[in-house]
Amino acid sequence: MLQLIYKRSQSMKADVLSGLTVALALVPEAVAFAFVAGVDPLVGLYAAFMVGLITASIGGRPGMISGATGALAVVMVSLVAQHGVEYLFATVVLMGILQIAAGIFRLGKFIRMVPHPVMLGFVNGLAIVIFLAQMKQFQIADADGVLGWMQGEQMAIMLGLVALTMAIIHFLPKLTTAVPSTLVAILAVTGLVIGLDIDAARSVQDVLADMTGDASASIAGGLPQFHIPMVELNIETLKIIFPYALILAAIGLIESLLTLTLIDEITETRGRGNKECVGQGVANVATGFFGGMGGCAMIGQSMINISSGGTGRASGISAALFLLLFIMVGSSWIEIIPVAALVGVMFIVVIGTFEWASLNMMRKIPPSDAIVVVTVTVVTVLTDLAIAVIVGVIVSALVFAWKHAKHMLVETSMHNNGFLKVYKPSGPLFFGSVQAFRDNFTPKFDPQEVIIDFANCRVMDHSGVEVIDSLVERYQKAGIDIHIRHLSLECIQLLKKAGSVVEINRAEDPNYKVADDKLA
Repeated sequence: MLQLIYKRSQSMKADVLSGLTVALALVPEAVAFAFVAGVDPLVGLYAAFMVGLITASIGGRPGMISGATGALAVVMVSLVAQHGVEYLFATVVLMGILQIAAGIFRLGKFIRMVPHPVMLGFVNGLAIVIFLAQMKQFQIADADGVLGWMQGEQMAIMLGLVALTMAIIHFLPKLTTAVPSTLVAILAVTGLVIGLDIDAARSVQDVLADMTGDASASIAGGLPQFHIPMVELNIETLKIIFPYALILAAIGLIESLLTLTLIDEITETRGRGNKECVGQGVANVATGFFGGMGGCAMIGQSMINISSGGTGRASGISAALFLLLFIMVGSSWIEIIPVAALVGVMFIVVIGTFEWASLNMMRKIPPSDAIVVVTVTVVTVLTDLAIAVIVGVIVSALVFAWKHAKHMLVETSMHNNGFLKVYKPSGPLFFGSVQAFRDNFTPKFDPQEVIIDFANCRVMDHSGVEVIDSLVERYQKAGIDIHIRHLSLECIQLLKKAGSVVEINRAEDPNYKVADDKLA
């Protein structure tokens, strides 16, 4: 059931107008990503319509816009080149099934494991990617099809219209917020170009012509038709499409859930990650059966939507329906929009998306966090969002492990006139700290009786359990009586060699879990 019940802070009018603005910006993006993937423009447009409509209706984040994206397109291109578009449709269906499974098994919660420095790097990197993607609009092809930068009057007009668009978007809200400033800017710049008959201003139709090599190229089309992918249903097909589907599902969910988190912070509300996984999956399954290239959340269009006042489900639904309307009956209107107006809109998105405060933070935050921010930003720009986030999480985890490995301290005290030595370790005992833990014990020089008291030390993983076992073995070989106190029940169950020397006191022994598959 569509959740179109509005709170006082939401407005149907704002959502619909914001949806129209987003739809105008979606057209060139969807077409461009379709060409990146090596498919027909309508394959990208249908994906933007269907993914956008379904995720807006049943997804977990009202106000977030989904559609065909570049992060997915760059993965799809090799599949299409080697096996054809029908295999792409089958892959998108399988991708959707994997995403639904991720939602059912509640894997969306793991997005909480992405540290804040990784989020900063993700946002900054994506802002740079969006900016760089607009640079090709300042290039034109010569008679031989070679791209080159605009020159003279054409460049001046392009820059002027971009600046005018950005000025309207920035200053209009200071006068009125009755209509989205982004929509007004697009309409005003389009009216100016048509009214003054500025031939040097490139339009969406000019971009289509450059991409296709056909001067009469258009986005016009009909309703998407149900189509079962024409592939052989056998294990060989599965071997081809499954690796792509797995990668696409992961990239789609990472980008969607990170965008969801960003919008949560901006709107001070909370989306539902697992529900979004299911919504994205259902959308991609449907898209694969209707001739679309699949998709995920789009941070640029989502930022346009939120900044234009679109915070409800109706904004995403209206954006998708307007896009379908453009495809079916309004293609001639969309194709006359100056590209400069859309570039200006995206430049405003870049300025709003980039975390400028992070530049000042670099001097205040720990160097390790600064390295993570820069690393994720650079990897996002040079490779892919999913790879960047994975790299960032791994680097952050290693930094975390390294820092906490230094927290392992061991206090010692002598009792019974030097015949008893008590070790009191404190801090987490895990794979990163086992060496520091081990180095504090000296069986060759210890007295006949030794006690290791774990009251202030928590064993975190199997590496910690193993080092206790090996330590007890060292003391036993040296002929020293060793006693272990205050271990949790799980630790005791995992110990092989040291179990017999553990002193059990149910009233004082701690109760905590140990990360170990043997207890699963």
